[in-house]
Amino acid sequence: MAIRIPRRALVAAPLAAWRARAAGSKWELATFRADVTPPLGSPLFNAVLAKKIVDPLGARGLVLRGAGSTYVLAVIDWCEIRNNSYDRWRSVLAETAGTSREKVLVSCVHQHDAPYTDRRAQELLTENHVPEPLCDTAFEDRTIRNVAAALGESLRRLRPVSHIGTGMARVEQVASNRRYVLPDGRVSFERTSATRDPAVRAQPEGLIDPWLRTLSFWNGGRPLAALSVYSTHPMSYYGKGEVSADFPGMAREARQQATPDALQIYASGASGDTMAGKYNDGSPANRPVLAGRMRRAMEEAWKNTRPFPLEALRFRNAALRMEPRRTPGFSLQELKDTLADPRRTRLARFEAALGLSWRERLSEGRPIDVPCLELAGGGKLAHVVLVPAESFVQYQLWAQQMRPDSFVVTVGFSECAPGYIPTAESAREGYNDHYSWIAFPECEKQMRGAIGQALGARSA
Repeated sequence: MAIRIPRRALVAAPLAAWRARAAGSKWELATFRADVTPPLGSPLFNAVLAKKIVDPLGARGLVLRGAGSTYVLAVIDWCEIRNNSYDRWRSVLAETAGTSREKVLVSCVHQHDAPYTDRRAQELLTENHVPEPLCDTAFEDRTIRNVAAALGESLRRLRPVSHIGTGMARVEQVASNRRYVLPDGRVSFERTSATRDPAVRAQPEGLIDPWLRTLSFWNGGRPLAALSVYSTHPMSYYGKGEVSADFPGMAREARQQATPDALQIYASGASGDTMAGKYNDGSPANRPVLAGRMRRAMEEAWKNTRPFPLEALRFRNAALRMEPRRTPGFSLQELKDTLADPRRTRLARFEAALGLSWRERLSEGRPIDVPCLELAGGGKLAHVVLVPAESFVQYQLWAQQMRPDSFVVTVGFSECAPGYIPTAESAREGYNDHYSWIAFPECEKQMRGAIGQALGARSA
């Protein structure tokens, strides 16, 4: 049964016009889903092992085909996919879809009690006799094959796409920024996803993007898929080995039950410095509370959806080149020494292997892809741009400012190898987290240039 289109949308595009447009559509879309839940005992982020499956993890995606090109978007309920692992995911999905790797857009939602993978880093750990695994590459290979099989099967169910829908809604009391000002005037970036100190939770929200944006795909009056994106770390509590899609997964599932004919996809925006810490003390009871707030915003964005005909699709991909971090502890030799030293902690050796994997990538001259889909019709525009790793939310806000003529959807956590990507201002204020392998403040200029190029902005 078709889902009823919001009355406001019908005023802008009468149902007869939707049907006529669908009949002559030159674009087709297929959706796919696959289970990506790790087995018990598998490594998760931060050297935690899976002890319990609270709820399953999934890969959700779509294939958009037309005008001689095929594009794939896949969003995975994993923490991070990095370096050679990220390339393998895209290469296998590209081969299945019959397209090029750069046109496969893969993003992680970034839940922490979920798999985390970097194949080269795992090889380095094995070579240095680190007994604990960073990731399970055999499980990763099985998962990639399963997702590719679901994608391949979906190609037998391609349906016309006539319209794109755009809607947004404010999310209340979910996101806040890591940054807050101490009583002595110093700046701290230590507010976390689960913040137990009431004085820290009482600090202002800080810089966030309060809007959840939903981009939907329609065949006449029938919705096919909806991509909802919001900037926040997607965790309420974590670190106990309890595998879960967390509160965004709960909200997504509630929306899926309400719209069974349209695949609901949720992706995290540029969320390196945004999380629920102001509104979350880490208690399990707070997870459904946060999920309810996200669900209400998704519902409102759906109600606010406005359609426009899909008449053209353009694709741009910018090559992002970044530099290695130069602060103490991050030189090539220091990383090698840390990795080889059995007296160092497991996490320290893990992070050294990740840093060396990143260094090898740089030495080989392999840039990071910043891909962008531009959807146009009826004098309107929408852009979907992927940014890497833990990009700070300011990059998402800058992306919107670069294309004020468009509905810009910024998806974060694509290639996760760089770690945190701060702004120059945050670096000047003292941001210096260990979980970053790039040179800052230089990264801001590199990021803004690549995002502007991907968006086709006149000036970054």
